[in-house]
Amino acid sequence: MKKILFLLVTVCSFLTLYGQKVHELVSPDHTIRVEITVSDGIYYDVFCKEHLLLKHGTLQMQMDDKTLGLHPKLIGKKSKTVNEFLKPVVPFKFSTITNHYNQLLLNFRGNYSVEFRVFDDGIAYRFITDKKGEVEVTNELFQVSLPEEYLLHVQQSDGFKTAYEEPYSHLRPDEWNRSADKYTLLPVLIEAKDNYKILISESDLADYPAMFLTSKGGKDKLTSVFPRNPIEFGEDGDRSVKLLKEAGYLAKTRGKRNFPWRYFVITSDDGQLIENTMTARLAESCKIADPSWIKPGLTTWEWWNGATPYGPEVDFVAGCNTDTYKYFIDFASKFGINYILLDEGWAQSTRNPYVPNKGLDLQELIQYGKQKNVGVVLWLTWLTVDNNFELFKTFSEWGIKGVKIDFMDRSDQWMVNFYERVAAEAAKYKLFVDFHGAFKPAGLEYKYPNVLSYEGVRGMEQMGGCRPENSIFLPFLRNAVGPMDYTPGAMLSYQPETYRAERPNSGSIGTRAYQMALYVLFETGLQMMADNPTLYYREEDCARFMAEIPVETDETVALAAKVGEYVVVAKRKKDKWYIGGITNGNVNERVFDLSLDFLDADRDYHITSYEDGVNANRQAMHYVKKEGRVRKGQILRIRMARNGGFAAVID
Repeated sequence: MKKILFLLVTVCSFLTLYGQKVHELVSPDHTIRVEITVSDGIYYDVFCKEHLLLKHGTLQMQMDDKTLGLHPKLIGKKSKTVNEFLKPVVPFKFSTITNHYNQLLLNFRGNYSVEFRVFDDGIAYRFITDKKGEVEVTNELFQVSLPEEYLLHVQQSDGFKTAYEEPYSHLRPDEWNRSADKYTLLPVLIEAKDNYKILISESDLADYPAMFLTSKGGKDKLTSVFPRNPIEFGEDGDRSVKLLKEAGYLAKTRGKRNFPWRYFVITSDDGQLIENTMTARLAESCKIADPSWIKPGLTTWEWWNGATPYGPEVDFVAGCNTDTYKYFIDFASKFGINYILLDEGWAQSTRNPYVPNKGLDLQELIQYGKQKNVGVVLWLTWLTVDNNFELFKTFSEWGIKGVKIDFMDRSDQWMVNFYERVAAEAAKYKLFVDFHGAFKPAGLEYKYPNVLSYEGVRGMEQMGGCRPENSIFLPFLRNAVGPMDYTPGAMLSYQPETYRAERPNSGSIGTRAYQMALYVLFETGLQMMADNPTLYYREEDCARFMAEIPVETDETVALAAKVGEYVVVAKRKKDKWYIGGITNGNVNERVFDLSLDFLDADRDYHITSYEDGVNANRQAMHYVKKEGRVRKGQILRIRMARNGGFAAVID
């Protein structure tokens, strides 16, 4: 009888331990809580300060003939707290990142687990499997129910083929419901009631397709959808292929692995979206044994300005030729710019990466750049790279410093793997990579920090299609998840109603101060000086300010931020601070009183600022340069015109 009682107590204890339906996990500061329910499925609800923000989150993965997360059998769980410091090789926001979270690992029968992490600024989860050999993932369900009142800020495409350059749409529930035929790209930003913001994206994306979202579940739901893996291709020109056949799976992959993180940044402070480092905290650690050779920096870019310098000193025929690129090298050397980028036109054929055009002596140019301490970067289509994968070795032997790879326009498993193959092979030969025609960053830039930037943004190459009303969302969405090649640097500035520009006399919408502020605001490991050296020489004050802003940042502080309206950020590199602010065109002027509490005490600082002139509302070129002294605790009053900006350095 005693043995029977002991067995009953043991069984009841086991059921109490592992049969509990609701598992609670809270953030280290106790502000965010996730309740995970294990019943006929795996569900979760997300709270912040007792506000229910996301309800009935559902997660499943169809793998071979099983559905992980359907009628799950919990067999164990483990909790732990992690408080560590991360030091990214290329610091986009902070040189030291605090990684503090509480973790819950739920182990299920069938050799799989689900791991949850809760941070002070959000939550994340992922599937982990421990299966033999290869598996086929035929679907993954990510679904969350939205708050009762919300506004979605999203990019939407008509299919999976996209360069992530669509303008943002701003959708209320009924509008979201009507967009069921659209594919919504990550990241997504939700504005909920009580000023809460929820940023959704993914990290540690490897050997797996990127996730898209749809409204097919209804106006109160975000539901995942993924591109299938292509297995048969056809000819489609010099920069793409036709997808002739897709597999029945979205990924064929290792059975023993971690799957991508799905994460939510949660805050009622818009500035925290800008300061967040969630992608970095969830990314795989650096795979390059010695990354000290990686040198982020600035580059010239001749495509936007048509490679047509025209100053009085120009006595050569301009174009993609040796003389023009030497001119760009001379300019880069004078302004301390690290690289020049040779975009489309440097090669005789876009299909052959080894033969420059007849007017370009590439070896002479590389040697000339070495003498001036300026490196050379080459543009290529992804298709040419894939057909000539040995080019990384050859380029390294030539003395090339990096490559810009373009027109991928896909994010299926094959293409995600292409990104990583490129990053690894380029790293082997000490080349950096800038991806254009690209999907958003999702952690590869930390695993292989020679990946300095991604386009995946409606940037300045869109000319009149790149407007402050759209770009004002970038610090809160696209740049909030990783580095972004927006290609700023315009010296011809316009208000939208007067915009009349095209290559080679390219221009941008927004004031001169707005354009200068972008160098502080927009994070990237390879920043562009996109305009014509001739104009930079004429506007040397402005050009030197932009060229001297470092791309690596030790500390980031959001000073004023409202999604879709304005943003002002301070960034520190060593003992210098830089301030950049931009606003939209909704009002003629915005005035901000900024606290300088971020400065060190007991010393005076010198400030040089570039501000919108009194006429910038009509003449966007009008700016005023000011200098003065400031101290910690002082209030700095700034004014920004419509579509205007503010830029300053404090040292």
